[in-house]
Amino acid sequence: MQELKELIRSIPDFPKKGILFRDITTLIKDKDGFKKAVDAVYEVYKDKKIDKVVSIEARGYIFGGALAYLLGSGLVPVRKPGKLPADTVKEEYELEYGTDALEIHKDAINKGESVLIFDDLLATGGTALATCKLVEKLGGNIIGVAFLIELTDLKGIEKLKDYEVFSLIKF
Repeated sequence: MQELKELIRSIPDFPKKGILFRDITTLIKDKDGFKKAVDAVYEVYKDKKIDKVVSIEARGYIFGGALAYLLGSGLVPVRKPGKLPADTVKEEYELEYGTDALEIHKDAINKGESVLIFDDLLATGGTALATCKLVEKLGGNIIGVAFLIELTDLKGIEKLKDYEVFSLIKF
């Protein structure tokens, strides 16, 4: 995966000083790189009989849609509060300073459905864990939590210790 890692641009001090931002736009604009990344994640889950791919706003959607298509699964968006039009379930999670929340439609997942959660980046694990809790509130069975990139120094994987986690690229 070194080839894919090299397609990701690193931008220092974005969005604020001290942050090294991993920009996936350079990977997704590369047709071969994008295909290779999607195919690599698909290979991990192709035999798992996934009913729904749950993707997290916004960059998770880019890969989540492609994965759902390849897996023959439905796609379920998870969004910030107030962005989904029908009845939702909400899960708050802690940030470094304060809290945030995510929502999912109440009818997005049927009890017992097999779910793959996908997001572009695992940092501290807060959004991924909140998404896991949303899926579980609706009765979904989480088969895996997958990421394009994992920032290992931030130890987000520790919050997801109860789940099978796959990261394609690690920084």
